[in-house]
Parts: sequence; C-alpha cells; structure tokens
Amino acid sequence: MNSRFSLLLFLFLVIVSQSKSSIFKTFPSNLSPKSPLSSVVLPLSGNVFPLGYYSVLLQIGTPPKAFEFDIDTGSDLTWVQCDAPCSGCTLPPIHQYKPKGNTVPCSDPLCLALHFPNKPQCPNPKEQCDYEVNYADQGSSMGALVIDQFPLKLLNGSAMQPRLAFGCGYDQILPKAHPPPATAGVLGLGRGKIGLLTQIVAAGLTRNVVGHCLSSKGGGYLFFGDTLIPTLGVAWTPLLSPDNHYTTGPVDLLFNRKPTGLNGLKLIFDTGSSYTYFNSKTYQTIVNLIGNDLKGSPLKVAKEDNTLPICWKGAKPFKSVLEFKNFFKTITINFTNARRNTQLQIPPEAYLIISKTGNACLGLLNGSEVGLQNSNVIGDISMQGLMIIYDNDKQQLGWVSKDCNKLPKT
Repeated sequence: MNSRFSLLLFLFLVIVSQSKSSIFKTFPSNLSPKSPLSSVVLPLSGNVFPLGYYSVLLQIGTPPKAFEFDIDTGSDLTWVQCDAPCSGCTLPPIHQYKPKGNTVPCSDPLCLALHFPNKPQCPNPKEQCDYEVNYADQGSSMGALVIDQFPLKLLNGSAMQPRLAFGCGYDQILPKAHPPPATAGVLGLGRGKIGLLTQIVAAGLTRNVVGHCLSSKGGGYLFFGDTLIPTLGVAWTPLLSPDNHYTTGPVDLLFNRKPTGLNGLKLIFDTGSSYTYFNSKTYQTIVNLIGNDLKGSPLKVAKEDNTLPICWKGAKPFKSVLEFKNFFKTITINFTNARRNTQLQIPPEAYLIISKTGNACLGLLNGSEVGLQNSNVIGDISMQGLMIIYDNDKQQLGWVSKDCNKLPKT
C-alpha cells in the first residue's frame, strides 16, 4: 500500500509537560501584565491531499527569519530543523535555524516542565536541555531546547516579541515510506506547559484558546485567543482531563442517522493527522456499513489504486466530490456528555478524497494498524469547513461552519 500519512500522524511524546513553572509567571520586558488581552491570526497553507498537512509561517529571532511549521494540536513541543549541524534534515543549512548560545540549561524550570513527570538526565545542571519525540509512523526528532524571540502582530494593533522556548532539532529520522515534508518543523499546539500556546498565554498576550479553520480548497487560518469566537452558533462539548491531548467523549456514532452500536468512544482532535483514524472494531463496522450501502451503485472497488486502503472508481475519472457524494451517507458523532444534544456531522466530503487517477478514496483509516492502539483520532479531513475552537480556559471544544477560504475581517 502506497498510503501517504502526514509526518505528524500522531505524536507520542517521550517527554510530557504538565508541571507548573515559575518561568511561566514572568512577562517579557516589552509587555506589561496589565496589557489588554488580544488575539493573533495567521494564514495557513497546505491541504489534506496530496500534501497531507496544513502549515503556518512564523518568524523567529533577531533579525527575524521565517520558518514554515506543520500545525499539530496532537503534540506540545514546537521544534524546527536546526543547523547545529543537523543529521537527517530535509532542508539545506541556509533554511535551518541557527542557535546562538541560546540553549536552555538542564536546571531551568522550562526543562523540568519539558520532562515532567520525569527529571532531565544530565549530570551537570549547566548542560543543555535535550528532547526526543517519536511518531507513530516511526519518524523522530532529537535536539536541544532553545529560547528566542517570536515577533507577533496582535489584532489590537500591537506588535510583541515574546521569548518562547522550542526545540532545536539536529537529529531527524523520517519514515522511508513517505516523501519528506517541505516544512521546517512542527508547531506544537497541545495543552502541555511547554506548548507554544501556554507560553503565549503566560506572556499575557492572549487567553488560553487556540483554533483553526481548514479549507477543503487548501489553506485557511490559525488563531490564538478568543476574539474570533462567534457569540452564536458554536456547538460545545467538554474536554476530558487530565489529558494533554484535546480529547472528547464519550460519543456514539450514527450512520445515515441510524445507530451503529458504536458507543462510548473517546475522540482526539489532532491536526497532526491528515486523515481520521478509528480503532479496528469501529473502523471495520463503518467500512462494512459503507460497503453494504454501495451495493447496487455504479461505483466499483478500485484495487489498482493504492492512494489509500479503499478506493472506488466510476464510469470515468471523478473531478469533484460532488459527483459521487450522493452515493455515501453522513456519519454523525453524538456527544453524550454535552449539556444538550450536541452532534458533529461528518458528511461524505469530510471523509473522502479524489486520488490522482480520479477515484474516490476513503479517508477513514484503521488506527490500530499504524500504532494508535485503541485511540480514535479526528484528523484534518474531517475538520475542513469548520472553525474548531480549543478553549482551555473553559475546558471545552467547539465548532461552527465557516468559509475557511476567507481570512476573518479584523
């Protein structure tokens, strides 16, 4: 199978950060603790297929240098390919980050937060703080924690340059099955204390809210803070805690508005995953329901298409999902722990792609086959056309239909 997963399929951090650190209570010299909270909005590039990821451009350092990051709500640590020098980096040294004596020492509270609940392994407290992250697709990144300025423009018109900690990745391993991404690193948007959002909040710039709007046509936008959240129309469900991931549930799944018997599932919302993954039982049940529903339709299984595990072909190559979406049914996620009957609709266009040969391919995959064990992950494909809001202040996740092709007016 020549299936292309996002490099950020699902991140299992070797180091999980949850501890509270005194460094997060300090404010940069150019920002007063009384500064009014605002928001940051950043345009996105990328798509579900064929790229397999959405990315954002961020400036780092003095003078500022631009780096492109995969956005990943499934991990905490932000890291960038680093000329230290680098082994296994996909970008030439001129496009890598160059450290300038700004590594974080092992004794720093940031390093303790990075390694929590374990302690950093370093005999000398003045040594650099090392990190290692491993991916479900066998990729990995190793390096040292550094700190530098991130120039940001807020919606209230102010320009800030908070000093934020991130990984200087100088030893990369990419899975051979996947082509290397064009990005320089990963933007960790998870809930952990080493996450970029947590640091931005601690600097007094925004509330503890992050969100995104992914366009099915490619691109979209990412935002920090709550300024853009609509006052009406947002559906909310509680986030489960304690959990560094954006985990929701329990949920029941419906197919064509009918019960499937798939109940009590937990879901992780993860932009580090191109596609949506279910555990083996859930996946097989949905595949069977779709297969039975397609009996008698003009669609035939395209065994010769290895884009994804299951593809179908029509009488002629498809050019738009609209040409075949009527043969498929909507999958409904019913959140049973919400205050009211809260549902997230996954229409056919949110779980199907068109391959390069014009076939319809199923963007729902078996997570148990790629190291996700019993986890269920809602990936980029099922979040297109929605503003997804991760509100850590109120411990809830929200969504509302949006035109993600247009940057919000500010």
